[in-house]
Amino acid sequence: MAGYMNEQQLRLAVIIGSVREGRGGTVVSDWFADEARKFGQFDVDVIDLADYELPLSFNKGGPADRRTDIRPLAQALDESDAFAVVTPEYNHSYPAAVKNAIDWHLGEWQAKPVGFVSYGGISGGLRAVEHLRPVFSEVHATTIRETVSFPNYWEQFDSEGHWPKESEGCGTAAKTLLRQLAWWARALKDAKAEHPYPG
Repeated sequence: MAGYMNEQQLRLAVIIGSVREGRGGTVVSDWFADEARKFGQFDVDVIDLADYELPLSFNKGGPADRRTDIRPLAQALDESDAFAVVTPEYNHSYPAAVKNAIDWHLGEWQAKPVGFVSYGGISGGLRAVEHLRPVFSEVHATTIRETVSFPNYWEQFDSEGHWPKESEGCGTAAKTLLRQLAWWARALKDAKAEHPYPG
């Protein structure tokens, strides 16, 4: 890690994928964002999709219109070098808000790495992650193989959202994911600086 410390910091966007009332995503994302800040290679931004009222319909022209109501999120995504999507599993897949955010923003994801932090019932949200991988591939993003997942997440954190019960294992998984995100983010950023991505 020390070899990176004199280089420009990377920007990591931790994206809260659930917009439901009473969601667990904020607890999980707060924990992961804290892990990312301690990791030391990222400036960390938390992007809560509930803060953005993205339209559900393209109406005329599609995403190329760059409608004024999508520009704040577009700018936040564009300024990021890497993403960590915090997603629950809804009915064997991921939330509609995540798909809508992906569909409205194409170039913002291109040639950037995406990691996943998932939570849910017995599967820990991993089925949502596996459904997201081909979607991000379609917008030319690079997904990270390693994940952090929380099975029965409501049992993992206390009532104030403090450390998960399996904190050592979760912390190790987070560091592995962050190391790989940082490697890919720097490699892709350097490559794009030398040769623009042929998207």
